[in-house]
Amino acid sequence: MTKLIQIVEPRHAAAAAPGFALWQLGFRPFYLLASICAALSIPLWALQFAGWLGRPYLQGPLWHAHEMLFGFAMAVVVGFLFTAGRNWSNQPTPTGAPLAALALLWVAGRVLVLTPFGWTAAIVNACFPLAASLALGRAFVAAGNRRNYFFVVLLVLMSAAELTVHLDNLHVLRFPGWVGIQSALDGLLFIMAVMAGRVVPMFTNNGVPGAKAARQPALEMTALGLVLALLLADALQVHGTRLIAIAATAATAHFARWLGWQPWKTWRTPLVWVLHIGYFWIPVHLALRAMSESGLVPSSSAVHALTVGAAGGLIIGMMTRTAKGHTGRPMRADRADVACYALVIAAALVRVLVPLAVPAFTIHAVLCSAALWSAGFGLYALRYWPVLTRARLDGKPG
Repeated sequence: MTKLIQIVEPRHAAAAAPGFALWQLGFRPFYLLASICAALSIPLWALQFAGWLGRPYLQGPLWHAHEMLFGFAMAVVVGFLFTAGRNWSNQPTPTGAPLAALALLWVAGRVLVLTPFGWTAAIVNACFPLAASLALGRAFVAAGNRRNYFFVVLLVLMSAAELTVHLDNLHVLRFPGWVGIQSALDGLLFIMAVMAGRVVPMFTNNGVPGAKAARQPALEMTALGLVLALLLADALQVHGTRLIAIAATAATAHFARWLGWQPWKTWRTPLVWVLHIGYFWIPVHLALRAMSESGLVPSSSAVHALTVGAAGGLIIGMMTRTAKGHTGRPMRADRADVACYALVIAAALVRVLVPLAVPAFTIHAVLCSAALWSAGFGLYALRYWPVLTRARLDGKPG
């Protein structure tokens, strides 16, 4: 009996090890900051709309789009890439003081866009994805990990798209700032499509015995290539029949890709089905883009299918799964996790479908969706605060 106690006790001692671990790996601060940003940005938008925040540098829909893309989503992308990049390259990514400095740079960007200091806000916000690309690129180059160099390029392009938005708002460029927003949306779509293609089939096969989720190389290349074609078309401001053809073909390819991952076999495993539901919104977004270009639906339906549906669903799913896996916790969703999933999925359904079905209820749908979204990510922040700030349960670093 004594020997059994001696074997078990050190493990529990490691599990109970105290310590502030927020700066030990990239996902920790950026997932926490992203969830807080997602929960607070909607109420802040309401305060700005009511005129209670004075005259900030970025205002109205432009501020809302900027913060969802370059604030919330960018934080999650950087947190994920710093964490996964360490595994892909077997090289260190920022931890400790450098990671804290990057997090502070991100926070400064969120604050500055609410002040009158436009040039400072522009420089700080454009520097964040650029700094992240340098940190990530350093790990990939040291490892000779050429397969993932494109993530570095994408972060640089996101920095350029963000700078375009700011320079237009500062009246320096005679170039529509919303082109920068749309290009960033397409960039985010490509990042999500690549990462989902890597992890969703793997997580499906690992979490659902006998699922046999498959990746077809030709379909993979076609689906991702069409997203890049869409990005190029938007950057060149292509409209009409050509854009409709690209978006519609891409929708078909991504739907076929999703079917190959056997989504109907995952309904008993929340950690897996949330990713499938999130990815399903990608072909929905692409189909709505084709329809909006045809004048059949408002463009906001397509945008929110991507941002609330695809990004929201995939992000909440990956943030819970990554947080559990990299802190030594059991890989199963609890009630709080499922509640987060349900709230974010409901936010997407209400925001996209209600205005399409009953346009007169659009304002009500927007308010309801905003409340659901804030509740979902607010619950994540509260639930995962102790998880993300404390040491791993198994005593391992990270």
